Amino acid sequence: MSFNLLLIVGVCLSLATPAAAQIYTWRDADGTTVLSDKPRTDKGQMATYAVPGRASLRATKPLARTVKSALYDAPINEHSRRVGVSAELVRAVIQAESAFNPRAVSSKGAMGLMQLMPATAVELGVNNPFEPNENIRGGVVYLKRQLDRYHQKVDLALAAYNAGMGNVDKYDAVPPFQETRAYVKRITESTPQAPPPTVIYRWMELVNGKPVNRISNKPPASGAYDILGGLRH
Repeated sequence: MSFNLLLIVGVCLSLATPAAAQIYTWRDADGTTVLSDKPRTDKGQMATYAVPGRASLRATKPLARTVKSALYDAPINEHSRRVGVSAELVRAVIQAESAFNPRAVSSKGAMGLMQLMPATAVELGVNNPFEPNENIRGGVVYLKRQLDRYHQKVDLALAAYNAGMGNVDKYDAVPPFQETRAYVKRITESTPQAPPPTVIYRWMELVNGKPVNRISNKPPASGAYDILGGLRH
């Protein structure tokens, strides 16, 4: 058994009553580890373990997710706080991307907890995408870029994370892709809603032929600008 599975088993055994039990375990459609005292009904693959002295056992999806998520609380909280992104949003992205499997690899080659593409990992200085701390650091920075690009609109940032900035820019909205819309909905519905930060923009413009700094909570109508940061309400 993996360390994650052993940890879940330990938590569940503490809740069971004395007797004898057979444990069945499998991964459901979104990659979550499920433990039950009853076999799965869809005839899919599963493993089974005998647990002497226990009568019943059931690990629900929320419990499994909570246990797996807790393994990565420290890097999630650290990098989220440093970059200025909601830690709960990061957790929801990791759940949707890899179900907290640090060795996950997608059919397109995305890697690790936050499913970084090889070129993105290189750009972000992530030397080992399968090392949780490195992957989370890079993924949080990349998510922050999307949030800044789309002025803290979480749905657009998530759509860009999933389908790419080009597709979001093309439609100027969440792209009409079933996978992307389901991805955005799943994350936003599972993430506690907080007031969006007020983003501060700075740019330079000419006034009477002289350069003048401008600072506002709205970007200029045209031209380059810098984002100074976000202020929470």
